Amino acid sequence: MSKLFKNFTKKDFLGIGICFVLILFQVGLELKMPDYMSEITRLVETEGSRIGDIALQGFYMLMCALGSLLGAIIVGYFSANLASNFSKTLRDKIFSKVLKFSTKEMKEMETSSLITRTTNDITQVEMLISMGLQMIVKAPIMAVWAILKILNKGLEWSILTAICVAVILITIGILMVTVLPRFAKVQKLIDKVNGVTRENLTGIRVIRAFNAEKFQMKRFEVTNNELTNMQLFNQRMFSIMHPIMMLIMNGLTLGIYFIGANLINSALLDEKIILFSNMVVFSSYGMQVISSFLMLAMIFMMWPRANISAKRINEVLEKEESIKDGTFEGTTEEEGTIEFKNVSFKYPDADEYLLKNISFKANKGETIAFIGSTGSGKSTLINLIPRFYDATEGEILIDGINVRDYKQSTLHNKIGYVPQKAVMFTGSVTENVSYGDNGQGDITEEKVKEAIRVAQGTDFVEKMEEQYNSHIARGGTNISGGQKQRLAIARAIARNPEIYIFDDSFSALDYKTDATLRRELKRYTKEATSIIVAQRIGTILNADKIVVLDNGNCVGIGTHKELLKSCDVYKEIALSQLSEEELLDA
Repeated sequence: MSKLFKNFTKKDFLGIGICFVLILFQVGLELKMPDYMSEITRLVETEGSRIGDIALQGFYMLMCALGSLLGAIIVGYFSANLASNFSKTLRDKIFSKVLKFSTKEMKEMETSSLITRTTNDITQVEMLISMGLQMIVKAPIMAVWAILKILNKGLEWSILTAICVAVILITIGILMVTVLPRFAKVQKLIDKVNGVTRENLTGIRVIRAFNAEKFQMKRFEVTNNELTNMQLFNQRMFSIMHPIMMLIMNGLTLGIYFIGANLINSALLDEKIILFSNMVVFSSYGMQVISSFLMLAMIFMMWPRANISAKRINEVLEKEESIKDGTFEGTTEEEGTIEFKNVSFKYPDADEYLLKNISFKANKGETIAFIGSTGSGKSTLINLIPRFYDATEGEILIDGINVRDYKQSTLHNKIGYVPQKAVMFTGSVTENVSYGDNGQGDITEEKVKEAIRVAQGTDFVEKMEEQYNSHIARGGTNISGGQKQRLAIARAIARNPEIYIFDDSFSALDYKTDATLRRELKRYTKEATSIIVAQRIGTILNADKIVVLDNGNCVGIGTHKELLKSCDVYKEIALSQLSEEELLDA
């Protein structure tokens, strides 16, 4: 928890200081009230006392109560403001940190867990700060101050109060030992529920298509029941706290008056008034001592879960990034060149290499394509260029500079990336196409329209109700797969990058649209280097170089016609899609 509080700003510490002073003021006023009550009791019991003197003491009590109320309101405002601002800071930092995560870190942390840490865990910490700032400071000050006030008021009453405090502390200790280990499990179970729910929502169409609603419901119920049972146990244990505390408070009051009655009964006449006054004062201070420990008990109930949440938040903030940012952000002598030098790669948790000793070079203006059977490493290979992963061995050079040396924003500004699965964000068509910072200034409306035209998307976009300002739902659920793919291609074109990466980005297009798009793309991007991963031979026929992958090995590099003669793997793939006559005519 202490590590997390390092995220407090100077302004936050100033707010904490103001709260501390106000709480001292508030506690002082509350502890002054029993003194006025004692004076009122003495005046009532003393013959000849004036009603005005009694009323004056009552007025002082009222002012103390109002002052304490005002202090509590101000402290509540500052603590709530402090907690909400701290939560905002944490969410910003977690979001910023996650954006820097590579695919490796995302797999290790899991999306469902990151969502829980950004929402539920931060809420737990926020609640602790909001309520705890008032109680953690107030409770010990009030307890110590009240105990000092009653030390000389009566030994018997002091012993009774000490016994009550000891019972409270023992009760809290037992609850903490019993419940604390289960809080970590609760947060993990929330992650699990979140994960199952997210999976169901993402795959809702498949679930319905296969009539798997009951199966998924049972799966969810298992996780949900596990979380419910754990929470029920924790809440039942904590529910014991309230009746025990009420029993102690009421028992202390009864005990003080029982002891007081015996002391007054056996005292001399002139001592009876003093004892009665002390009993009234002790009763008030005793309640404040017990109230202080009740506040501490509430903190003890909140602290364990907030502490677990803080550790989970720190895990994200302190997660070491596997992809280290370089420093190079200047200009290069070369432009649009890509070179792989003896590159090998294996996933962090894998034993075998997925890519083995890959070497090739693409020059400015060239189109280089990758083809191979499923699982041969095509997508993995091109994902090494924007550093979604780093190569295990060898070097990858962009414009003659190792990709590890580039500042990531500089590297990414050189690339127009179209992923295998087209990703759309909530917003308009224009916002999706002009997405992000391309390092070359803002993308104009004319540039957006031109990019959509090249990507063969003008027809369907202009048929939409608001055309280029038409709304795109999250994930592009209100447009077809082919339309999403064309908008994703347009997004890359609008950046006007040095290098285009198309990761099987034409698979959702029909052959006619595919051919037209590639023809327009070739004309438009003739000065740029294009990297294409494809399953269709027709998509890569005219590439300047075709790299054939088989089980992570490069088994052939050349043009379409060269590979038909020299590479059996390529010829086998080609013949599975086209006849020999079609291949010869290509």
